[in-house]
Amino acid sequence: MLPIKDTVRSWSFPWVNWGLIVTNVLVFLWMAGLGPEAEFVVGRWGLVPARVVGSGHPGVFVQFITAMFLHGGWAHLFSNMLALYIFGDNVEDRLGSVRYLAFYLLSGIAASVTHIALFPDSPVPMVGASGAISGVLAAYVLMFPRARVITLIPLFFLPMFVEIPALFYIGGWFLSQLLNGFATIVTGVGAFGGVAWWAHVGGFVAGALMLPAFRARTYRRRVFRDEYFPW
Repeated sequence: MLPIKDTVRSWSFPWVNWGLIVTNVLVFLWMAGLGPEAEFVVGRWGLVPARVVGSGHPGVFVQFITAMFLHGGWAHLFSNMLALYIFGDNVEDRLGSVRYLAFYLLSGIAASVTHIALFPDSPVPMVGASGAISGVLAAYVLMFPRARVITLIPLFFLPMFVEIPALFYIGGWFLSQLLNGFATIVTGVGAFGGVAWWAHVGGFVAGALMLPAFRARTYRRRVFRDEYFPW
């Protein structure tokens, strides 16, 4: 199941959202050209919980930001940027560009803090924008509860487009993160499972809690029940 787009129109150009997407893609292309040295970049600028907890040097905290712009592969990058493209523009439209950027970064930091709190001794670098985007998803579903997500479902090699309420789509996604997160604890896999499930949960919860502080008080545009701009 692949999300294609949502049904809510943006009324302003999402400069910050596109800036984040372009920056992530450029960083990934740069790393792809490094060859074996890319592992050094991940180790140096990725977020390593054991290093953050064990180091008193303030310079280590820059990795809370740099880790958000590193990705482990094309699939990792594509899934994150697709979600940011679909949902981020509407959140930026509602919050405003400056608020949106601050909201995005703080959601990512909260996601990292959650991961570190649960796995403080982990030597595995955590990378990716997933935690920050999780906060964006929380903001989206709270501000646009009637929106729908147009998804592509391959059916016997034939494309089928289905509209799914955003509340169900994002709610189901969040539930899957919780279940997988608990599974890593029960099985003892912890931070070695390859996906930082609890970072996603932390970013989502933080985004939901922070939203009232970031939401523009003067925004009064009425969202009609039949608002629908799929293409």
